[in-house]
Amino acid sequence: MRHVIALDVGGTGMKAALVGPSGELLHQARRATGRERGPDAVVEGILGFAADLRAHGTEHFGEPARAAGVAVPGIVDAERGIAAYAANLGWRDVPLRALLTERLGGVPVALGHDVRTGGLAEGRIGAGKGTDRYLFVALGTGIAGAIGVGDRVEAGAHGFAGEIGHIVVRPGGTPCPCGQHGCLERYASAAAVSEAWAAATGDPDADAADCAKAVESGDPKAQTVWQNAVDALAAGLVTALTLLDPRTLIIGGGLAEAGETLFTPLRDAVRQRITFQKLPTIVPAALGDTAGCLGAGLLAWDLLDTTNGMEVTP
Repeated sequence: MRHVIALDVGGTGMKAALVGPSGELLHQARRATGRERGPDAVVEGILGFAADLRAHGTEHFGEPARAAGVAVPGIVDAERGIAAYAANLGWRDVPLRALLTERLGGVPVALGHDVRTGGLAEGRIGAGKGTDRYLFVALGTGIAGAIGVGDRVEAGAHGFAGEIGHIVVRPGGTPCPCGQHGCLERYASAAAVSEAWAAATGDPDADAADCAKAVESGDPKAQTVWQNAVDALAAGLVTALTLLDPRTLIIGGGLAEAGETLFTPLRDAVRQRITFQKLPTIVPAALGDTAGCLGAGLLAWDLLDTTNGMEVTP
């Protein structure tokens, strides 16, 4: 059976699949990224995982994978196939596409940014399916976005498009590692909410999920922390929709797991801030932590020009 390799590399774990021509998940696997062993070991782990997936496909489906797609964090030069920089993995200028192509016997390999790749999947086969213009925003340790235009995601001239987490929403505010002050991700990421809630409660182990539960139980202190994050997020989203005019805003990542505890006040906050702009539909992501892997599979099939009409049921 014809299939491709899909691999989503995270800071702590890797998710992988063999994906058939109609998007069916023929085989799934997970491994630790092993970043504690250093960047060279991480790269070797990726190559070894891909080679094992190729061997599995050959043994169980009668032929090796036709292509591979790999999603990685950090700064990615997808056109040249280089993983340029990832702070949490410690690598710089890794020619990952060339290394994988060599390890996989010469098959074509697509390299993509993790959030843009996840956004591609959400747009084509997830919450944005059928939408011509969308913005996917992942609220995790940081905040990143993917700008969906038609059947693709816009990377920008230098691969930096969609970095909504570094829109300044509070000028002169909290310093950000990027060098600016008041960036959105310093106020509305899951990490930022966890930090604010831990400070409010005096419990260093309190996190964003705990804050959401406290909001649901009517805790006024939690409601203040939560609303501050929602207000900052709405400010960033309105800036983005003013520039991009998306038809749909897709919100994913850890903070989105709070469901309507997040989405009800967020929709209200965005609605209150818009003036001439058109209000987009604001929806939760549909694919969960499989989005990056599914998107990597789409990138691989794109290389073979066989994605027309592709359907995936996660």
